[in-house]
Amino acid sequence: MNKLYKDFLFFPDISILIVLILSGVGTSLFMGVTWFMFLLFIIGMVTFAFSEYFTHRFFFHIKAPKNPLFLRFMKRIHYDHHTDPNNLKLLFLPLWYSLPGFFVLSYLFYLVSNSVNLTIAFGTGLMTMLLVYEWKHYVAHRPIKPKTKFGRWVKKVHILHHYKNENFWYGVSTPLADFLFGTFKDEKNVETSRTAKALEKRM
Repeated sequence: MNKLYKDFLFFPDISILIVLILSGVGTSLFMGVTWFMFLLFIIGMVTFAFSEYFTHRFFFHIKAPKNPLFLRFMKRIHYDHHTDPNNLKLLFLPLWYSLPGFFVLSYLFYLVSNSVNLTIAFGTGLMTMLLVYEWKHYVAHRPIKPKTKFGRWVKKVHILHHYKNENFWYGVSTPLADFLFGTFKDEKNVETSRTAKALEKRM
């Protein structure tokens, strides 16, 4: 297996995420999959895609906090990734950050649906889209050339976010939200930012 693929699959957080997804899929298959469960799986994926965009735009890029512990947290979650975009240890979202959010969303879904089966389908969709996000993010920052024209375009767009201007192109798994909320721009019409690699210095 190519080392680049090994680095992804056997990174601890990714390996654990894959096990959790397979467990969710296995449980759903054991309980009996329905078309409605499949629909909720897709809804879970879409939910993550939009939460990814809003979290990236409105939380990961907030002005550097003065509290040292909060600043340290933000540096690990995102600031340091912009400073050193190709550092593998900073590339993936740590599960200690991601999983609590999944549990909260899944619990809220359970309160509405009152169904363990449906909640597992929804939660597995959330985690699956996180895996898609992590893979596309990984590809964007590693010497991997996507096989499709769309994949190459998505990679280019994310690189623009890091090296052209951090105020645009927030979507990683999909650029759809950028189009919907006005943060997708023609790179020719966007000025190069001085803080793209230094989020802590943003005013």
